[in-house]
Amino acid sequence: QVQLVESGGGLVQPGGSLRLSCAASGIIFSSYAMGWYRQAPGKQRELVAVFSSVGSTTYSDSVKGRFTISRDYAKNTVYLQMNSLKLEDTAVYYCKLVTTTGVSWGQGTQVTVSS
Repeated sequence: QVQLVESGGGLVQPGGSLRLSCAASGIIFSSYAMGWYRQAPGKQRELVAVFSSVGSTTYSDSVKGRFTISRDYAKNTVYLQMNSLKLEDTAVYYCKLVTTTGVSWGQGTQVTVSS
């Protein structure tokens, strides 16, 4: 069974930076999609940035130019570098993994942007 463990969330001032990590363990197939979603209070979960199974990336318009997704295949880990953070980036950030056998979500990590 695949497990996802996120880390790196916290409290940051507007304009600051954070780096999130998501490490996957368990049975990992060679081809999978992996990325980040977020959910703010009272809102639906939304895509932030993802890698497709062939390695292409997709970003939400709201984070383009500020966030960068990267991955380390050897470590089965995906990262989200978040720069120029805004108040509206406050949310719980979730890692998602899609393999040929199903979908897995991490437990979420809180990111709070506040002055």
